[in-house]
Amino acid sequence: MADYDVVVIGSGFAGSAAALSFLEAMEKAGRVGRVALIEAGGKGRWPGASRWAKPFLALDRDNTLSRQRAATAGRERSSVADLEYWRKFEDEVPNTVEFMASHGVRLIHCDEEDVALDFEGGHFAYPDGGGKEAVDFYIDYIMKYESADILWEHEAIRPTLDDEGGVGGVVVRGPDGTERSITADAVVLACGGFQGSPEMFSQYIGEDDLPNLPIIARGLRYNRGAGIRMAMEAGADTAGRFDMVHAELVDTRADRHHAAIWGQNYGIVVNEDCERFHDEGEDYLFATSEAIAYETWLNQNQRSYFITDGTVMDRLGDSWIYRTANQPPEQADTIASLAGKLGLDPARLEATISEFNAACEDGEWDPARMDGKKTSGITPPKSNWATPLTEAPFYGFPMTAHLSFTFGGLKADTGGRVLSTSGTPISGLYAAGDITGIFHHNHPPATSVLRANTFGRLVGVNVARSLPETAASTG
Repeated sequence: MADYDVVVIGSGFAGSAAALSFLEAMEKAGRVGRVALIEAGGKGRWPGASRWAKPFLALDRDNTLSRQRAATAGRERSSVADLEYWRKFEDEVPNTVEFMASHGVRLIHCDEEDVALDFEGGHFAYPDGGGKEAVDFYIDYIMKYESADILWEHEAIRPTLDDEGGVGGVVVRGPDGTERSITADAVVLACGGFQGSPEMFSQYIGEDDLPNLPIIARGLRYNRGAGIRMAMEAGADTAGRFDMVHAELVDTRADRHHAAIWGQNYGIVVNEDCERFHDEGEDYLFATSEAIAYETWLNQNQRSYFITDGTVMDRLGDSWIYRTANQPPEQADTIASLAGKLGLDPARLEATISEFNAACEDGEWDPARMDGKKTSGITPPKSNWATPLTEAPFYGFPMTAHLSFTFGGLKADTGGRVLSTSGTPISGLYAAGDITGIFHHNHPPATSVLRANTFGRLVGVNVARSLPETAASTG
């Protein structure tokens, strides 16, 4: 008999949801589910990404996935299999929200009337208390089960395979440095991408780029790609672009983690030479911010500056899109003075803004929608929200890009089964969360936490259904 029915590697949203849903599914079936939750980080150290997240959720008022979000994800797919995945995701989101609520997670719903979001009606939600409180709720429920063990400071090293090539457990290294093998009928990989692995980052993205892209939260150092490597050792296929990442623009003056800034749509962004380098009005708020962050990291020496004026800040200055940075923007009555505060060349910045102002066409500025107010005759253009920066005071944020998560990961089906290079499921091996590769060109905003919760929950239920009738009866 195996040591456990299932070993779950990773204690973030995906892993804790998988462990908890498995335990509850087994209990509902009148059986005792035996779980080992393996976590490389120490208890109370906030390992991984989930506990650091301040997640936005692309939910409509009825707790369904935003229809616009699902449609955008469909357009970004690279295969029919991806579209099937997103349809499954869309179908299961209401059940995920119910699961979250039943375990203490309270969602706060918001209507954004002043900012152009690519969510239905500008509506979104977020969990009260952030990611840490939500994960803590799951962990508290897991710990109520005597048949569940949480092994903190245990690093998963490699899978163990049975005679038929299926996964039958995992070798872990404990806090004392010794290794031991844990046997299980199923292994769930939910230990994130490879943000914390210099080796994998250099291999897939580039050695020269690694030092210039800091992680957005300290817990990401535990995401070393161990699950991806272990699965590939067992013959797993991969998916998603391994040379792409999701990055966010962070205030360089910040003295806390995740001081992200959005809303670059409503002004201009320049590099350290005071040159614009991206169409700030090409897309909705989150998508534009991601694109500028990627460009800032890859081609702009990791330095960019968001510049706007009183017209924008009088309307949006108190909005969450700028308040998430814990420092107020630099402010001055002239462009030249603002440039000095930002460490930029005053004459160059004045010239860039003069050129931009002259290129702005007539039209009504409306930050709540794609207003079509564009520039003409300059490169790069600005496709929406092109209003001249003429109203003092003027404002500026110095920005740099921070790494949130990597795109490349394991290929899994809609049930969370890891697929081999031949397209067949690897017996006993499942995956959920950021470790599963799905993104190819950009990240559909406000979906990653929902995705981790949804497929983590589904994996737990599916593992319970797949187990042979060997678990002890609760009766």
